[in-house]
Amino acid sequence: MSEFYALVPAAGSGSRMGSELPKQYLDLSGRPMIYYALTTLCRCPQITTVFVVLAPDDEYFKRYDWSHCAGKLEPLYCGGVTRAESVANGLLVSELETDDWVLVHDAARPCLTQAHLEKLIAELRDDVVGGILAVPVADTLKRADARQRIESTESREKLWQAQTPQMFRAGMLAHALQECKNVTDEASAIEALGLQPKLVAGDSSNFKVTYPLDIKLAELMLKG
Repeated sequence: MSEFYALVPAAGSGSRMGSELPKQYLDLSGRPMIYYALTTLCRCPQITTVFVVLAPDDEYFKRYDWSHCAGKLEPLYCGGVTRAESVANGLLVSELETDDWVLVHDAARPCLTQAHLEKLIAELRDDVVGGILAVPVADTLKRADARQRIESTESREKLWQAQTPQMFRAGMLAHALQECKNVTDEASAIEALGLQPKLVAGDSSNFKVTYPLDIKLAELMLKG
């Protein structure tokens, strides 16, 4: 029987935050940002193990207390230069069965909830391809020219904003990332194989912390 695993690539620097400290370790309500996603994943009863893929020279992770995740959290010091490389390395080192499900989640999405995980797993556990959490695009989209002037207004019909976790079979995802290395998310690699991942409706609370102001918003969300 297939099991469920989580994999969190956390080898990046998060340069857009303007901090020397890697983004995943920035303070968020007194804890490193990565604490929240890892804790939520570890508390999900359907997930067997949570792998966190760190840079080989990561010196921060061991500074924090992870005892509340004991028995479920496994750090892997095999992160690569890109997200795709980190995920591929993590899959290789973890040695999962081909048919096991892997939920890849961003370390910088601290507001993930058990409800998000339950919905994703329930909708995809019998799916042939797998899929991702996502939300329909609500804002009007503008395309800019080289002078940062509006060149055109784009239709938002049928457009969705990708989130994580992104849930696929370990074997399929490993093969996809081997074939297509220059992708920014796992679904793109699966799409490159000619497959169509399913969109599972999430909500805007599961946003990605990208800029300094996002830290304040995440703190408000976590308190609420």
